[in-house]
Amino acid sequence: MRALQSLNERRSVPSRLLGEPGPSAAELESLIASAIRVPDHGKLTPWRLILIRGDQRRRLGELLVATQLRRNPETPPAVLDKDRQRFNFAPLIIAVVARVEENHPKIPAQEQLLSAGCVAYNLLLGAQALGYGAQWLTGWAAYDADIAAAFALAPGERIISFIHIGTASETAPERLRPAVADVTSEWTAPE
Repeated sequence: MRALQSLNERRSVPSRLLGEPGPSAAELESLIASAIRVPDHGKLTPWRLILIRGDQRRRLGELLVATQLRRNPETPPAVLDKDRQRFNFAPLIIAVVARVEENHPKIPAQEQLLSAGCVAYNLLLGAQALGYGAQWLTGWAAYDADIAAAFALAPGERIISFIHIGTASETAPERLRPAVADVTSEWTAPE
């Protein structure tokens, strides 16, 4: 029941509410070691992690601004400022990269992608178990070809999440969850 209680207490803490301190080196290693214990059909390891810390957070924000301005020089200043600040709150951001082999002879691409999603979710659960707040964000940068190039993503790789991790400055509010009965049904074989 303790593990279920932990799941029931999981909350996304908005990244703007995350600050120092972040996980220590030992905590980070434990967090990652736990996070990668996911279903992985065929042992493909269809994911990898990229840590974004320190001044690299600011530099990533500046890259987002430069990319926006290249595409649309008329981008409103408020949009640019949001992109500039996007990675400056949490002391640690982990980009989860899915490494999907689309035409694998045995392992469907969907299973590979879901394995990477499990890693991202385990990072959220693990961060909370260590006493930190975390939020899974994507945003346009996760889907942008220029940003992918800046992360040196290989063919078949894509960012599926930016996991922001830090110390929460306030408790994240609970949100309305669906009733179990509204999302559950029994399967019966066709006659």
